[in-house]
Amino acid sequence: MGSILQGRERRKLRIRKSVNGNTERPRMSVFRSSKHIYAQVVDDTTGKTLAHASSLSKELKGKLDELDKVGTAKAVGKLIGEICKTKKIAKIVFDRNGYIYHGRIKALADAAREAGLQF
Repeated sequence: MGSILQGRERRKLRIRKSVNGNTERPRMSVFRSSKHIYAQVVDDTTGKTLAHASSLSKELKGKLDELDKVGTAKAVGKLIGEICKTKKIAKIVFDRNGYIYHGRIKALADAAREAGLQF
């Protein structure tokens, strides 16, 4: 298990060299655990989190019981897109955080795009 974590951490550092969020285009960072998925929109120049959503969010309570993990990721992507829309954030930079762009990460990104985010 240690070698897998080292590999993701290495990819994460390699990605973060080129992916930086600023005031015009903040960075949307995604983290997934075995049960949950989290997304947050960060302005790296000030170090502030502008928006966040996860599968544990109050807005999604009770709606995720019948969904699988990919369906949950889609719901979180839609929620983060709606939150960003209310805060007038239209363009972001996507940070997949070292994860492969596949499955839950791709589902979250596609749902965020459908909700109106551009990246």
